[in-house]
Amino acid sequence: MADRDAPRPIPTAFLDRDGTINRKARGGSGSYITSWEDFRFLPGAIEAMELLRHAGWRIVVVTNQRGVALGTMTREQVDEIHRRMALLAPIDAVYVCPHDEGECDCRKPEVGLFRAAQRDDPGIDFATSVVFGDAESDIEAGQRLGCRTVQVGAPPLPSLLRAVRELLAEPSAA
Repeated sequence: MADRDAPRPIPTAFLDRDGTINRKARGGSGSYITSWEDFRFLPGAIEAMELLRHAGWRIVVVTNQRGVALGTMTREQVDEIHRRMALLAPIDAVYVCPHDEGECDCRKPEVGLFRAAQRDDPGIDFATSVVFGDAESDIEAGQRLGCRTVQVGAPPLPSLLRAVRELLAEPSAA
């Protein structure tokens, strides 16, 4: 018999931020979005999150923000970007790794951010979760947890919106 007090699993979409939800900073690798003025949602990203929400999915952003460790931006600046982002898009939680490479267990492809989300919300079931990201580190983290993974990005990869529409069109996603 199932435990009546156990939280009912709700499908969870884990979304990377830069390159998945918003445009990456100009200047390539080593450049960071450091203020709300620099933040630009990718076309269709808000709609994708709204579709997930309407279908009953929890939306959790998991993002590496190494610029904090490098002194390029402060944690307060990152938090302000996320506060404003959540005013425009249906986001349940944001988990940030502010560390440099090799300093922690939360920087993707490590899984600490995902485990923290599950500790905060025991209804998260990795077996029914999907990780959307543009980088191999996003995909590797999802695979380590047994999540379904979807790499998004510039063509030929799908956009977040296209990937979400395809996911929700599957019979098992209803």
